[in-house]
Amino acid sequence: MNDQQKIASKRYQPYNNKNISKIQALEGLPSSYKEEIDVVSRVLPFRTNNYVVDELIDWDNIPNDPIFQLTFPQRKMLKWRDYEMIRTQIQQGASENEIIKKAQMIQKKMNPHPAGQISMNVPEFRGKRLNGIQHKYDETVLFFPTQGQTCHAYCTYCFRWPQFVGLEELKFSSASINELILYLDSHPEVTDVLITGGDPLFMSANVLEKYIEPLIRKRPGNISTIRFGTKVPAYWPYRFLTDNDSDKLIRLFGKIVDSGFHLSIMSHFSHYRELETDPARHAIRRILSTGAVVRCQAPLIRHINDHSYIWTRMWKNQVALGAIPYYMFVERNTGPKDYFSVSLADAYMIFKNAYKRVSGLSRTVRGPSMSSTPGKILIDGVTTIGNEKVFVLKFIQGRDSSWVNKIFFAKYDEHSGWLDDLKPAFGAKQFFFEDRLAEMKAEKELFEDAS
Repeated sequence: MNDQQKIASKRYQPYNNKNISKIQALEGLPSSYKEEIDVVSRVLPFRTNNYVVDELIDWDNIPNDPIFQLTFPQRKMLKWRDYEMIRTQIQQGASENEIIKKAQMIQKKMNPHPAGQISMNVPEFRGKRLNGIQHKYDETVLFFPTQGQTCHAYCTYCFRWPQFVGLEELKFSSASINELILYLDSHPEVTDVLITGGDPLFMSANVLEKYIEPLIRKRPGNISTIRFGTKVPAYWPYRFLTDNDSDKLIRLFGKIVDSGFHLSIMSHFSHYRELETDPARHAIRRILSTGAVVRCQAPLIRHINDHSYIWTRMWKNQVALGAIPYYMFVERNTGPKDYFSVSLADAYMIFKNAYKRVSGLSRTVRGPSMSSTPGKILIDGVTTIGNEKVFVLKFIQGRDSSWVNKIFFAKYDEHSGWLDDLKPAFGAKQFFFEDRLAEMKAEKELFEDAS
């Protein structure tokens, strides 16, 4: 009996604030919860499904259940004044357009595209911006297929939340695979294409194949690796097991591998519970049977996984299933960051305590890592040099490749939560990369002015 035969099929039922009354488990909760979900979801995206509701959330542990926190909007994700403004609009019967306008005012204050995603990551090619592509690091290009800019459920912490709230001027998407191929042919330094969203595995196998087939056939530039950034194994594992086109999707994975590409499924698992259902385990095994590799990553998030025990158990589960622990990220400075963020000092201790309790097979994981404007910066340690306590920081990816693997130091600050909060150690006026980063920003601005 194969994995597909072991798992009973499940009909997909999405939920959002329009049909939230269909979630029977909410009926036993105070009415205030429903009001809070309604208010917050007018500003930040809300979508979940019957697998998350029925099989992942412990409804006897509300509101503290981590998967409930992960997928349902929470009152304190909005500042008090913003929450009351939207709540009043709803109570007074304001039109949908009026509520949207107020919501957009709040959204634009929440740093919708951190780390230079719009201002620095979108490349120019043949005199125009490619708004469905990002190219931050030499070796890797991100591609955002139009039909993949949604998810089976939205993570409440997601730094891509602007993709889902109707701010079209801030959205990344492209339906032109030929545009990507031309760009790759012109950039021989690129070896990896990361197809992302949203979630590209939300698309049907037929639509996904239309994007993948030209890459296989034309093999542009020096591409050797295709990656899919996805939360589907956690939020809808039936996608690989019993959906109508699950077999075709699995065959497509096999075709990519058989064509000579390395295929990596960049899976976002935020809590060990997402790995411990039968459908999730069987989905991972079926993906691995194609020759693809599953790499696992997630941010460290308050209310959800801010304890070393959770990460230890999660990494052990991943290795037991044949997946590779890859990254622990620091929650980005966007959206409801004040609700979710963990200080860098606490993040380092959580990582350190989890890391020391796993074997070498789990120590492929890197973290805590900040995906900041200059690059991926690792908090590599806390130490005292001379009389000064410092964070030891290291570039593991850089907007300028010469920065990669360079170590530098910041003053220790137990309250700081992001690179921008840190100050250089030992009396330095700025970090070593700041002059070059300013030059890069100026170069981008010159092109924008010329355009």
